[in-house]
Amino acid sequence: MNSFSIDGSQFKPIAIDYYPVEASKAPTIIFVHGFKGFKDWGTHHLVAHFFNTQGFNFLKFNFSHNGISIKEKENFDDLKSFGENTFSKELFDLDEVITFTLSEEAFTRPSKLFLLGHSLGGGISILQAAEDPRISKLVTWASVSRFNNLWQATQEEQWRTAGVIYTTNTRTKQQMPLNITLLEDFEHHSEKLNINNAAKSLTQPWLIIHGDKDSGVPVAQAEELHRQNSASVLKLIEDADHVFGAKHPWTESHLPDKLNKVCEITSNFFSESYL
Repeated sequence: MNSFSIDGSQFKPIAIDYYPVEASKAPTIIFVHGFKGFKDWGTHHLVAHFFNTQGFNFLKFNFSHNGISIKEKENFDDLKSFGENTFSKELFDLDEVITFTLSEEAFTRPSKLFLLGHSLGGGISILQAAEDPRISKLVTWASVSRFNNLWQATQEEQWRTAGVIYTTNTRTKQQMPLNITLLEDFEHHSEKLNINNAAKSLTQPWLIIHGDKDSGVPVAQAEELHRQNSASVLKLIEDADHVFGAKHPWTESHLPDKLNKVCEITSNFFSESYL
């Protein structure tokens, strides 16, 4: 694994872990984490190793404003940046990661580039892929279908008045700020940030995977996304939650069974042998 950083939104660093395989010009998978997520969460390193064994380079990264500074791996020590994050900043970061991955000075140019987005990262990945011909295939895990599903409509009046609302991190018990700039970004760029519209315009092969017992992002959102694009493939995982049986920290040396199944289905799809 190679770890390094590049500049992201407002010149804040994007921390990157890159897992190469020996084969020259192997396809590269870019993993896009979700809301309150980070590259070193739980099973992400095992997911990277799984895809390496299947012949893929794997890249995971932290969004520049995800709340974890460059010196940390799992502690949200930069809540100021977390509060300043927006969907547009995450799109900027993802585009920078893709551009760097394909640059001559970075790695051996991959034969193909695939996006794998989880939860909120799934929504960001849909928007990116819809406008980016560099992406050959897209897989979303437990993706949101609308960004404003992340908060309650009843919170918006208080949000505008106070300039900030808070979301609880159930793992750390931190109250994590969401500045009004997040809502303003969503409203000011409503067409660009419409996930369903982007889903309709996707031309790349797209696999939607969702747990049918997901309490974080209800399965209805996966079905909504699938309805937007008749060429998409929807795969529901029976009795699976939002993270397919994983958790943080993860102390086992192997993937949970449901997540392993999800990885196998994803690998087959990326390998063009998905049925």
